[in-house]
Amino acid sequence: MAGDAMRRIVAALVEWAAPGVLAASMVLAAPWVLAPSAALLLAPSAAATAAPVYTADELARKNVEAKGGAQKLHAIESLRLSGQLLVNGDAIKLDYVALIKRPQSIRYEAVLQGLTQVQAYDGTQAWQIDPFQGRKDPEKLSADDAKAMGEDASEFTGVLVDYKAKGYTLDYLGTEDVDGTAAHKLRVTRPNGDITYVYLDPDYFLEIRTINRRIEHGVPKETVTDFGDYEKVQGVYFPFAQVSYPKGSTDRQKLQYDKAEANVAIDQALFRFPAAPGGGASGK
Repeated sequence: MAGDAMRRIVAALVEWAAPGVLAASMVLAAPWVLAPSAALLLAPSAAATAAPVYTADELARKNVEAKGGAQKLHAIESLRLSGQLLVNGDAIKLDYVALIKRPQSIRYEAVLQGLTQVQAYDGTQAWQIDPFQGRKDPEKLSADDAKAMGEDASEFTGVLVDYKAKGYTLDYLGTEDVDGTAAHKLRVTRPNGDITYVYLDPDYFLEIRTINRRIEHGVPKETVTDFGDYEKVQGVYFPFAQVSYPKGSTDRQKLQYDKAEANVAIDQALFRFPAAPGGGASGK
């Protein structure tokens, strides 16, 4: 899940949650302990010496290979991820499900105290059901929201995968420190002007951080997402731990998946704007 989607869900939840609700939702301990982001993701890098010089395209190829290779990445047609979303300093824990289906469909569900928030995109229209703001009927989202969700869907295996075919421009910006790791920094520029900075571990060539810069409602917004706990799903490595926050903020949202299923059957109707009011669906 992209950090922007997490941010939208959390924004609605924070407005809804009264102090009494927060107290009732307190968890004694998070189900996983978050170390500093680079340590969480991968073993500490040994890149204390001068790093090899790469081109942007070479790093993109290494990233694809590290994940499992182009053939295995392309073989994943759908993905169902489930776990927990922790917000407000881990004070609130929500059950969370992400459904993704090629070419460009995505659906997020967050459940708390019997209420299910849904955000979905079918390749054309983005929409949501937001009971945390008292809206139990589906409502259409803006073109900016649709753009962001469409990018989340088409890039679910990583923004560097097939970047040329998508018309993206890729630049290598050298190395930059990410919590003690000299990460390779790449800039991905989309035709619509949105930019993602990708930070690759120098030993494993997997993402340890991204910074998404998108224009939403005429205002540039930057979201930082740290990745870790990579696990193999049908031959492809996906990050099971994500920490996301607006750049410059100390308010972290943590996402921990505990289950992933590839190439599951997902009804396309789950992504479409409902003809009548509807709610949660698990994709099963």
